[in-house]
Amino acid sequence: MDSARDISRHYTRGDLLARLNGALADDGIDPRQPSIESLAPYDQFHGRGLEATTDIADLLDIRADDHVLDIGSGIGGPARYFASRFGCRVTGIDLTAEFCRVGQHLTCLLGMQTRVQLVLGNALAMPFANSSFEGAYSMNVSMNIADKGAFYGQIHRVLKPGAWLALSEIAKGPGEDPEYPTPWASTAQDSFLSTPEQTRSGLLRAGIEIIHFQSVRERALDFGARSRAMVDRGEKPPHRAVTLIHGEMAARAIANTARALSESRIVPIEVIGRRRP
Repeated sequence: MDSARDISRHYTRGDLLARLNGALADDGIDPRQPSIESLAPYDQFHGRGLEATTDIADLLDIRADDHVLDIGSGIGGPARYFASRFGCRVTGIDLTAEFCRVGQHLTCLLGMQTRVQLVLGNALAMPFANSSFEGAYSMNVSMNIADKGAFYGQIHRVLKPGAWLALSEIAKGPGEDPEYPTPWASTAQDSFLSTPEQTRSGLLRAGIEIIHFQSVRERALDFGARSRAMVDRGEKPPHRAVTLIHGEMAARAIANTARALSESRIVPIEVIGRRRP
């Protein structure tokens, strides 16, 4: 699934905005007047959702005049969070046209269109000039990309010398391969997991200095346990984006991911780097 068409097809069903509006209404939220907080269970489409976004943001020193790049921006939850928290400008890029349309619609509803822009594009050929950004982040994106060298090379190109890079990714663990589907792939042929060591070496080869690199597996296991406890109590879990995006496939994808995490087939990692001058 390394082609743009295949990746976009995996994430597209064609009625995303209607499903999101229905979910918000079920939560007692007017879909015409959402808040960043009410959208968070749905617009943070990556492992641990808003918690992971907050963890990454806590590690960064972002100024209000910075221009930040979100690679694989989805429907824009992290972009709006970063722009709201730091006052910075964020440009997101994503392969899925429906994500960009819905994300920009939500951004306008929140009155954030002067600080957040979501554009359709390919992370392997980003439509940005060299040295455009003070920082970049990417959350659960590289699993869809076979050519990690090209991916990291593009990131290096568009970052200014000394600019930061934050990654929150799922890496291949020491156990057996995951069972599929998962949120990022329908089959094993569609999934391109790297080990943590391969991720580290790939970034270094691309000219990204590693500042912080760690497994967040225990956090992910704890998040899963807390989420299951909420469901057992009859409450909604804090992270509902997978169900929103994938519909009927979501239950199997979530179960397979939970099993892969518990059996060390996958390991979520958190990385902070900096482009070398």
